[in-house]
Amino acid sequence: MNDKIQLKIGGIIDGVGWNYMGWRHPGMPANASENIDYYVQKAKRLEEGKFDMIFLADVSHIGPGMIPHYLSMFEGVSILSALSMVTHSIGLTATIATSYADPFTVARQMASLDKISNGRAGWNAITSNPGGLANYSRTHLSKADLYPMKEEFLEIVKGLWDSYEDDAFIRDKKTGVFFDPQKMHALNHRGDYFSVEGPLNISRSRQGRPVIFQAGTSSDFMSIASKHAEGALVNGEDIEYAKAFSQELKRRVKLEGRSPNDFLIMPTQNPIVGRTEKEAEEKFQELQSLMPIYRIPKPTFFGSAEKVADQVQDWYEAGAMDLLLIRQELPSGFDDFIDLVVPILQERGIYRKEYESNTLRGNLGLPYPENRYSI
Repeated sequence: MNDKIQLKIGGIIDGVGWNYMGWRHPGMPANASENIDYYVQKAKRLEEGKFDMIFLADVSHIGPGMIPHYLSMFEGVSILSALSMVTHSIGLTATIATSYADPFTVARQMASLDKISNGRAGWNAITSNPGGLANYSRTHLSKADLYPMKEEFLEIVKGLWDSYEDDAFIRDKKTGVFFDPQKMHALNHRGDYFSVEGPLNISRSRQGRPVIFQAGTSSDFMSIASKHAEGALVNGEDIEYAKAFSQELKRRVKLEGRSPNDFLIMPTQNPIVGRTEKEAEEKFQELQSLMPIYRIPKPTFFGSAEKVADQVQDWYEAGAMDLLLIRQELPSGFDDFIDLVVPILQERGIYRKEYESNTLRGNLGLPYPENRYSI
């Protein structure tokens, strides 16, 4: 495994949980999805576990049938900005849908988070469902517009992030030179969906620009992700599916002239871990009993710490996973994984014992993106 990059791990903080019943657990604050102290506690714990990033999912269109977490939750960039002040090395990834947002605003938000956190920001750029169009004055668009609009959106945001070359700001008080105007670049974009002049009014960060992640399964998704993304979320139910998905997506990445090693396959899992198989089963049944009208399937990664570590290693070595994204069903989910599974993975040499860097790119082993105007 010497030629293979070490396993990366991220944690999805879902507040009261990614299910209907977790909020009733005696160990879960019922308002966890809008409780800053809860998020701070989880963020610090994930950093103690040397996780690569905190990852926040999001929705922009809800109804009464949604899981409790989605009914009242923090906006991603806002809460991650707060968490950047109580962490030092862990990445901070927000989900913002290109179907609804404005590219200049997203570019500015994410670049600001990147500067505030000293180079730890990531953006999960999704299309989301068409229902949310009604909340953003975009009902004139159809589902067929979402992927073409997404590609244009990504091109604009990446262009705006290159508004200033790395050494544009001199800030020399003696000479009175604040910046070099020759190293500021307007975008002047005119497209099918957006018109954006630029430049963006914030300089590049220590990691160049935020890391871009995407989620999807379609061929259109793969086409856009292979050009613009640095990681993709994958369904974590089946190892063979994840492996085939990884092979195809990395094939497309290579066709775009990029190194497949610079693209991360990221299955999502919700492990339930015990010291023994019996303890894991008891935790699972406890969750099921909280609200009997709802049921969750038994997680793919389930059982004793040794068994779950074996499952993680199997997926990693099979090429089905570069980065494991875990979300917790139980209030103790992150703690159980960090306390019981992480030490086994570290002992096997699969997972880090210390951070390699204080930037998200540095920890993920991704290259620094050169500014297009300075090449």
